[in-house]
Amino acid sequence: MKKTLTLIVLIFIGTRLPAQIPLPNNLEQGYPRIYITQKGKKDLQKTIKQETWAQEVLKSIHNKIDAHVERHVDDKEWMVSRLQMYWKTKATNVYINGINYSHADGEAPVPTVRFIGSRDYTTPYGKPKLEDVLPYMDDPRGLYLPNKNKEGKPFEWAAQSKTGRVIYSINEEIIGLAKDASFIYWLENDERFAKFSFDVFHTYMEGMSYRSEPIDLLNGHIQTLVGFTNFQVIHEGVLISIAELYDFLHQYIETNHPDKIEMYDTTIKRWADQVIKNGVPQNNWNLHQAKVILKAAMVLQDDKNYKDKKGREYYINYILNVTSARQWSLTKFIDYGYDENNGVWAECPGYSQGVTKDLTNFIRDFDNTFNHNILPYTPVIPEAVKMLPQYLFPNGQTVAFGDSYYGPINTEAMSDMIRIAQKNNNKKLEEEFTGMYRLFTRSPKGSGHRRKPKSNISSFFESKPLELNPKYKIGNLKDYITQTFYAPNVSWHVQRMGTGKDGMMVSLNGSLGNHMHANGINMELYGKGFIQGADPGKGASYLQPKYLEFYSQFPAHNTVMVDGVSSYTEMLSYHAFDLMGQYPKSEQKQGFYEHITYSDVYFLEPETRSDQSRLVSIIKTGEATGYYIDVFRSKKQRKGDKFHDYFYHNLGQSMQVNDTKGTPLELTPSEEMGFAGGHLYAFDYMWDKKSVRTNEAYQAEWKIDMPDGEDDVFMNLWMKGTEGREVFTIKSPPNKAFRKGNSFPYDVNKAPYLTLAARQHGEAWEHPFISVYEPYTSKEGKSISAIVGFDDENGNKDFAGLHITNKSGREDYVFSSYGGKMASYNNMSTNASYALVGNDKKDDLVLFMGNGSKLKANGFTILANEKGNVVVEKKGDEFYLHNEVPVTISFKGKKNSFKAGALRLINLEK
Repeated sequence: MKKTLTLIVLIFIGTRLPAQIPLPNNLEQGYPRIYITQKGKKDLQKTIKQETWAQEVLKSIHNKIDAHVERHVDDKEWMVSRLQMYWKTKATNVYINGINYSHADGEAPVPTVRFIGSRDYTTPYGKPKLEDVLPYMDDPRGLYLPNKNKEGKPFEWAAQSKTGRVIYSINEEIIGLAKDASFIYWLENDERFAKFSFDVFHTYMEGMSYRSEPIDLLNGHIQTLVGFTNFQVIHEGVLISIAELYDFLHQYIETNHPDKIEMYDTTIKRWADQVIKNGVPQNNWNLHQAKVILKAAMVLQDDKNYKDKKGREYYINYILNVTSARQWSLTKFIDYGYDENNGVWAECPGYSQGVTKDLTNFIRDFDNTFNHNILPYTPVIPEAVKMLPQYLFPNGQTVAFGDSYYGPINTEAMSDMIRIAQKNNNKKLEEEFTGMYRLFTRSPKGSGHRRKPKSNISSFFESKPLELNPKYKIGNLKDYITQTFYAPNVSWHVQRMGTGKDGMMVSLNGSLGNHMHANGINMELYGKGFIQGADPGKGASYLQPKYLEFYSQFPAHNTVMVDGVSSYTEMLSYHAFDLMGQYPKSEQKQGFYEHITYSDVYFLEPETRSDQSRLVSIIKTGEATGYYIDVFRSKKQRKGDKFHDYFYHNLGQSMQVNDTKGTPLELTPSEEMGFAGGHLYAFDYMWDKKSVRTNEAYQAEWKIDMPDGEDDVFMNLWMKGTEGREVFTIKSPPNKAFRKGNSFPYDVNKAPYLTLAARQHGEAWEHPFISVYEPYTSKEGKSISAIVGFDDENGNKDFAGLHITNKSGREDYVFSSYGGKMASYNNMSTNASYALVGNDKKDDLVLFMGNGSKLKANGFTILANEKGNVVVEKKGDEFYLHNEVPVTISFKGKKNSFKAGALRLINLEK
């Protein structure tokens, strides 16, 4: 029995302890302690005296609060009365109706803190200036606010449920002023600032001490999300401000109001418990909640000082090591969300970058506060920071599928890694991330402090200039960005070649992870300096119809929709594609042929139970030239296909659709693509729909009309014709994924997003969508002179064949079969999923076989015993081979076998 117990204990220790993050030792007992201790006061005063940036921060804080503090000396009610409280009703119980405020009842002996108006922040009512806020506002008519949608923005009474987050914003501003005042009191010992801060703080905290958890009358999901002030516990950021205020004001309270400390501490603990109790653990919420809980914990006393033993250590340990239903431990949260193989966080790119930054912030701040480095206990974090550049297009903007925006990569996580490394004397880590940071900030002096510090207390402690070691040089882009990258935990695959204007890149994503859209196999496409085939963004608040019914749905994306009904749950989604083939391998950095990439993915569209296959390739034909191949097959498993719609949206002020000779197609207005008929609402958000039926090939061209003196930018789409094809031109709602700072010659955020839709009546598997995209500029012109589709001589119906002639004289033959079928054309044959036979006018050639075992062309026969990727390149009299599987190559009567190997010079004549 004794041996058994010993074994159990050893097993427990072996399985539990490695996941535990040890708590910091020697916790500071005095106040303040969050940003600085009393011992550090003289050093801070010295910094302010010596550093111009610190003087500017202090001056800006004084500019914000001095007038209010001076007024408060004679009028103690002015600021306090503008807090949003239940001044007259003194309500203790708040009731909500789903996402909207309903009413409040119960009565406390003092005014209590008012709850927010709605989870949906979209409202016509604005936040008034403090001087325009009615004092002691608690009226059955609601709130007296300016109406932003009316001329002159007149003030009017608005029902609380219609006011979004205005209540919270007013309180947030006032608490922020009181927080600043508490800091100035601690720094300068001026009691006027302490009294101002205390009067606001005490009124708010005493009122909060009587408030209970809001009750959802619908007894729905919202009940698991609400905090004391907000519909979502992640937005209880005011608790962070309260904690920081309390920290700097604590000495004053100990001296003047020690009897209030128990009430304040109890209220903070209840508040933190509410944040733990509610929320969503499997995404960025968990971290946002942890940040709030940590700040609250840091101003509490030690566990031993409370009867329930829930003090500072309890809450710190909770967020690090304890997992409950809606608040996971830091280690479980990280293990759940990150792919340990590549460092990708399981949300859309915008949120993924944010989570990584927030985690490095958390680790940095934890280390600074407690002198305790937890980075070694989170080994995936360095990898998560290093993968961020994989999100970049050649123009330096990130991909933006799902609820994301296009913009530069966020380098704060990189600077955090440098700060953590410097503090812990980790030279290797510091060198690695200094090189990375220099590369993506492009700061010639290497200073990370490029912006003027904000007028916040935190600027004294978090925004000090980052000093980079001059010995550590700029990194190499190829160390961070690879030709292909695959993240299965978010169903995302990217192919890229080159950088800048002439670079090329295509990004495919399914719908796996959080903040994703219902978009099938979605494509983003780059060309000539712009992300031309861009994702549309979220468009509106998550709770607005335009987001739910259009921006998050199939027709808003570059994808294929079945029967007008393809859809599934957006936001947290579980619909990934399967990667069937790619070249080169994900994250491969050398040893491959650099001028061809491809990806082949399969997706089960769940609404109609349809098979969908998309094969996309980049073919680079010169320094500034190249094109994309896109083969999209789609069919219902149960047959009965009505139609399949191929959507493609591209930037530009104009779009025209022509036949292959350049003659405009005669499109006429059409009502066929609409909600009527049992289709998605998304169709009715699109307008000016015109269509024409044609069996012939056609092409669409988008033009970004640049200012005079600059080259116009184009995207040309050629699509093979087939029986049953109908072509639509459409105006879609604006692309909302681009923020300020882009060099567009028109307002993308407001202009219609010009859309081509190709409708295949019946199935689109034996009549696939076969496309060639070529970006070009007005100065360069097109590099492709002709495109002709061809069929498989063996009669394979789902085959895609293209003969592409370039102005340089190069001729490319593209083969795409599904399921390993042998396809033949003009003395060429292959069973590859994707093959390219490229003939240069100089007798150079390239033979590419993707996921195949046989390719016969130009006197070569390539055979493999297993399917794989093989490239043979002929340059002059030399031959180069990259084969991921063993192959036998027959050429000019000679047969040579080669083991799998990286790209190398071979001899085919022995």
